[in-house]
Amino acid sequence: MDLIDLHPEPADIHQLVLEGMARQPRQLPAWLLYDAEGSRLFEAICEQPEYGLTRTETALLQATAPELAAALGAGVLVEFGAGNARKVGPLLEALRPPAYVALDISADHLGPACKELQTRHPAVPVLGICCDYTQLHQLPDHPLLNEQRRLGFYPGSSLGNFSLPEARGLLQQFSQLLGLGAQLLIGIDQPKAVARLEAAYNDAAGVSAAFARNLLVRLNRDLAGNFDPDAFAYTAQWQPEHSRIAMALVSRQAQTVQLAGQAWSFAAGEPLITEYSVKYAPEAFLSLAASAGWRGAGRWSDPAGDLSLHLLVTADS
Repeated sequence: MDLIDLHPEPADIHQLVLEGMARQPRQLPAWLLYDAEGSRLFEAICEQPEYGLTRTETALLQATAPELAAALGAGVLVEFGAGNARKVGPLLEALRPPAYVALDISADHLGPACKELQTRHPAVPVLGICCDYTQLHQLPDHPLLNEQRRLGFYPGSSLGNFSLPEARGLLQQFSQLLGLGAQLLIGIDQPKAVARLEAAYNDAAGVSAAFARNLLVRLNRDLAGNFDPDAFAYTAQWQPEHSRIAMALVSRQAQTVQLAGQAWSFAAGEPLITEYSVKYAPEAFLSLAASAGWRGAGRWSDPAGDLSLHLLVTADS
């Protein structure tokens, strides 16, 4: 196992929060949710009965791994935003790539994840790259990457956290990083019954609500805020006009908070958007992919049609 730390520039949280608080509606970057406690809570969300995305995608990868491997062909497997790298196992077993490359911005998570994966798959060389892949223009020079065809892997329907222009730009970025002859296997959550969608992001146990309110705890700690988390109600609502779930902390009353050296007034009922999650029907996703220079080469879905794994190839392939 090898690890390359490109020392991604730390985000200017102060400036990003000021910009987000000045928006209408107010919206902060979703990645702010993922401090140590937020990451722990998100893993707990994935285990709630209402939140089926992780279980569904994992089962689909296990069931279709041989077909996926045959469709992908030979090449180094590059996972974007690998996190704990727990979903890639079936692909590694079926594909047996010459190398697996994990990209993630958190060195603290990346190192242990790569070590654990290398132990489970000793025949596949593992390379971790600590970077912000959305800002990366090329992969670093390394023997495991040189003169090898690259196969991208982006599970978790994480594309849904980006706005349409951002999602298009990210797909273009993947094409640039993967290079000629690349393919991309991407997991995309699909629209379904509104009650199911809203329950998935507002579970009965209250874990999703705790996850959102932890953002206010982080802001208090990191930017000298004085939010009272209990003064905000958590909501998760389907917005059909945008095909997305909007997650927000809604002020229970008129109040003023201090944050980042400024005073911010909230009206009663005013939301602070913590995250969006866009759901793409297959046709809508393929249209987005085409606008970013990709075309569909295969699609696999669970029996209920909740989620798709799309195989994309560059349009000139």
